[in-house]
Amino acid sequence: MSFSDILDCKRVGDGVALMRLNRPKSRNALSRALRGDIVSCLAKLGEDDDVQAVVLTGNGEVFCAGFDLRELSEGNAHEIFAGAEAYHRDVHSFAKPLIAAVNGPALAGGMDLALMCDVRFGCAATRFGQPQVRMGIPAAFDLVRTALDEGSARYLCLSGDVIDASTAHAMGVVTKLFEDAGQMLEETLAAAASIAGSNGSAAMKARMLERQPTLFGE
Repeated sequence: MSFSDILDCKRVGDGVALMRLNRPKSRNALSRALRGDIVSCLAKLGEDDDVQAVVLTGNGEVFCAGFDLRELSEGNAHEIFAGAEAYHRDVHSFAKPLIAAVNGPALAGGMDLALMCDVRFGCAATRFGQPQVRMGIPAAFDLVRTALDEGSARYLCLSGDVIDASTAHAMGVVTKLFEDAGQMLEETLAAAASIAGSNGSAAMKARMLERQPTLFGE
């Protein structure tokens, strides 16, 4: 199976698969095609018994800039967001550990994508924020609240401010922080291998999903 907007989507080590968003010229913006590729790639990896953990990252200097603004401007924004519910649900409920290597800015829907992962590693270029609120597009507060304390979540979702890597680390949005994106990816793959080697990781993920708040129509 090949994907137009995702690189890899394959096993890269014992029990570990890598998927890389691949729209670097569009800052890996979440077009309909990319969202569809993400869902299809995860479905493929979910069915592979040899995959026990998945690493998600972006190709280029940006992790993900959020939904594709060109598509939003040319189409019905309400319809586009409503149609994305299945994408959010499938990513958030993916049954295997999903680890984000946030190689650059993760903004708006890109921050949401990172927060839907179980673990996030960052580097000096990592940024998080919900700047779409300044355009009148609501933030996913319930999702942001799963990773930040309520006060910080409210502030980001109301202000649209963007936080840098060190602030995100201090807030607990990222678990580990590295200076270099290459080192970050290497360390993320190593962490994924450790998780994949834990026989109970899939069962633990299932228990975690059971205890998470209901999001995205689950």
